[in-house]
Amino acid sequence: MARKNLSDGVVVIGLGRFGKSLALELEREGIEVLGIDASDKLVQQLANRLTHVVQADSTDDKALRQLSVHEFSRAVIAIGTDLESSVLTASILLEMGISNVWAKAVSQSHARILRQLGVHHVVRPEHDMGQRVAHLVRGRMLDYIEFDDGYALIKTQPPAAVLGKPLAETRVRSYYNVTVVGVKRAGQSFTYATPETVLEDGDIVIVSGERDAVENFSDET
Repeated sequence: MARKNLSDGVVVIGLGRFGKSLALELEREGIEVLGIDASDKLVQQLANRLTHVVQADSTDDKALRQLSVHEFSRAVIAIGTDLESSVLTASILLEMGISNVWAKAVSQSHARILRQLGVHHVVRPEHDMGQRVAHLVRGRMLDYIEFDDGYALIKTQPPAAVLGKPLAETRVRSYYNVTVVGVKRAGQSFTYATPETVLEDGDIVIVSGERDAVENFSDET
């Protein structure tokens, strides 16, 4: 199985809904992907859609080395409900010295174990999406992204208190503890916000700050 520089590619282990979607998107972006799953059925389904996809036991160190997994610098463990396989696979990849390991977690305890092993990035797709939708449903936010440290970036409509005068005069940073990053006027594209920017009714803004702060800013009318 001839491949180009493996360090530029990504190993995706576990080809269920999350792993399959991830692997196909990476390939669409021109990134070399090696897809691995224990299920021959899932492998066959992707045989004509991924350049490299094989059936293998990801808890078998020798099997992964035969597939040159140790030569990759990036790997994603997208295994779903089989927690033992997820943890064992993570342990093997870390022992191989792969420098950037991502892993899907299905619960808080699962995420904690993966972090304790040393997994570099732990994601909880269903949980994170649920949180994001909840924020969009509950208030005036139009989009919401939260980072691991409680820092968030939102798209929302500005409250009436900051309309009609330059941002510097609204004291938005000191009063709300947020930063207005960008602004979009009806029919125009987003532009960077400056201290001289004057917000108008109907504008859409991109705001950054601590989670509670951006929520309070968006909820104020």
